[in-house]
Amino acid sequence: MSGQGPKEAAQPRRIVQRGLWFEEFETDVVYEHKPGRTITEADNVLFTTLTMNTQALHLDAAFSDALPPFNQRLVNSMFTLSTLIGLSVAQLTQGTIVANLGFSEIAFPKPLFHGDTMYAETVVIGKRESASRPGEGVVTFAHTARNQHGEVVATATRKTLVRLRPDRSGTE
Repeated sequence: MSGQGPKEAAQPRRIVQRGLWFEEFETDVVYEHKPGRTITEADNVLFTTLTMNTQALHLDAAFSDALPPFNQRLVNSMFTLSTLIGLSVAQLTQGTIVANLGFSEIAFPKPLFHGDTMYAETVVIGKRESASRPGEGVVTFAHTARNQHGEVVATATRKTLVRLRPDRSGTE
């Protein structure tokens, strides 16, 4: 490479982390989102107080410790839902989503407690190009959160509007 000064040297190719374009989503595939997220007392108290949820089951240890069947504070279920969706962002929708269109079929079959670790996975259960918004498509996700024991702690179905690949050629 003699004769090339610093300005003439080849620049390295850049890869930017992003979610998937509409065309890249596959139905009936399990997308595992790693790493998991260990939930702390501080996470639960901060989220609960920021959202003005004064439920004693999330904030008052003496109150919660005295109540069966759990005898301890529960992690706020809205924090559980938010974290479940958040764990999927980097892999699925970072920079490629236009909007969340809605959530349905949300369930919390088991609670999360302080110190539990949440792991998430997603299955694409439907996708179609938008008839009214060229360059975008609707993708429907089935999200599942499990604790460190593999027990399902949350499920949700989410519809999103996702961008199609900008150049449609298969390269960025």
